[in-house]
Amino acid sequence: MRLLYILSGLLIYSTALAQQPGIIPVPLQFAKGNGYYTLNNYSSISYNNEALKTIAYYFQNELLSQKGITLQQKAKSANIVLLLKAGKKHTDSCAYQISIKPEQVTVSATHPNGIFYGVVSLLQLVITNKNNQLPVAEINDAPAYGWRGFMLDESRHFFGKQKVKSILNWMAFYKLNTFHWHLTDEPAWRLAIKKYPDLALIGGIGDYLNPNLPAQFYTQADINEIVAYAAARYIKVIPEIDMPGHATAANKAYPEYSGGGSIGHPEFTFNPGLEKTYGYLTDILKETNVLFPSGLIHLGGDEVSYGNEKWKSNPDILRLLEREKLKDDAAVEHYFMKRMVDSLYQLNARAIFWDEMAEADLPKEKTIIFWWRQEKPAQLRTALSKGYQTVLCPRLPLYFDFVQDSTHQYGRKWNKLYSPIEQVYQFDAQSFTENEKEKQLILGIQANLWTETVDSENRLDYLLFPRIAALAEAAWTPQKHKDFKAFSNNLNQHLVLYSKAGLYYYNPSKPLQNPEIPVRRKKPLNYKD
Repeated sequence: MRLLYILSGLLIYSTALAQQPGIIPVPLQFAKGNGYYTLNNYSSISYNNEALKTIAYYFQNELLSQKGITLQQKAKSANIVLLLKAGKKHTDSCAYQISIKPEQVTVSATHPNGIFYGVVSLLQLVITNKNNQLPVAEINDAPAYGWRGFMLDESRHFFGKQKVKSILNWMAFYKLNTFHWHLTDEPAWRLAIKKYPDLALIGGIGDYLNPNLPAQFYTQADINEIVAYAAARYIKVIPEIDMPGHATAANKAYPEYSGGGSIGHPEFTFNPGLEKTYGYLTDILKETNVLFPSGLIHLGGDEVSYGNEKWKSNPDILRLLEREKLKDDAAVEHYFMKRMVDSLYQLNARAIFWDEMAEADLPKEKTIIFWWRQEKPAQLRTALSKGYQTVLCPRLPLYFDFVQDSTHQYGRKWNKLYSPIEQVYQFDAQSFTENEKEKQLILGIQANLWTETVDSENRLDYLLFPRIAALAEAAWTPQKHKDFKAFSNNLNQHLVLYSKAGLYYYNPSKPLQNPEIPVRRKKPLNYKD
């Protein structure tokens, strides 16, 4: 009987691949029936719990803007019903069910998050259908991973509030739930800190290509607005305050905390040997933690060796080495990070690091590691063997500043390798694990977009779309259920949506439709490699 059930499920899924009309990421089960429910201005929506009110408004607003349909709210007897059900605590909060019948559509889940994702799937069904007809169907769905992320680097190029909101809209549309915001680095500091206003006013001057641009940054009111906007779409926002390296912009504003740099990376580090550095950075983290209620702050921890050569002669650091009996610069980094994470833990927040910090012996229950160096699988093994929860974001294929076509010239390649959409789609997080314990430590996957070669919104769109759709399905859909041909068929309907939205996207099937956009001027690239 169990075998029959399993085979039945596979049949449902294979049918879904053939008939599934435009939902990305593809649902686990899509059993199509006969007939349609037609959505129009006489349709109405209801919900059985006040927690679903904002989700109903979201659906109404999207339908109005995308299709011109005015959906009314009713207390009872509505055509579209959002149904929050009782459920067990261990139930996946993102799981949902949709039942489409000729007279009524029901979206049900045990958590508002699941209702939201059900509504998103319903929205995709509507806007990829010219006649506003929803096929009679039963849909059951849940994600493979809880962490489905995208990172935007705004230190190197500032895009502003409206573009960030647009990205959040598309993330929600594709059920991505984590926005990692790279706000500080060498070129500029983009976050206003009230106790240290010059971080933004002076550190916010310039970008990667033009060091003389007037200061561009997000006020704390801007941050509150964007975080709330993301939360309404079930997206958590995680800030990155890079340390102890990538601190050039901060040191431009407050040079008394600098640990020096190198010729290629001037004033690159904070000073780990200066006691007041820790108080200064803790004050910054306190304000940051209040602004971002996710309880997660990324502290960087990468590439310190790019600009720590002055550490070998800095008297403060030499005294630190002797006092704490530290053997080398790496030990200084680890000492620094242990001090900083202690401050962060006092704020009831967890710390995130790039994979360099996997060797720092930080508390595993309070630390998340991002594995980004695909040429260093040993770092992933170290993180997992130590029991760190880990997010996979290897440069190949999940750095979206890599080009997506062999003929493209202005992005990045790795030994002539790049990141075409199929490789993003086929990325298999489970293939990097060796046992069940390691599988449990993989939180999910994330794509990162560094902006050395991204100096306009059009170029940002070109690198992000349509790979964001492939990322979404890679993060949501189990590997055994992936079908790139079916995905490509669905994607064709989404390319139409990109055109309607005015996005300058790359079309994998028609590469010359939108040619690659050149960068304003060339400069030696400082990539994270």
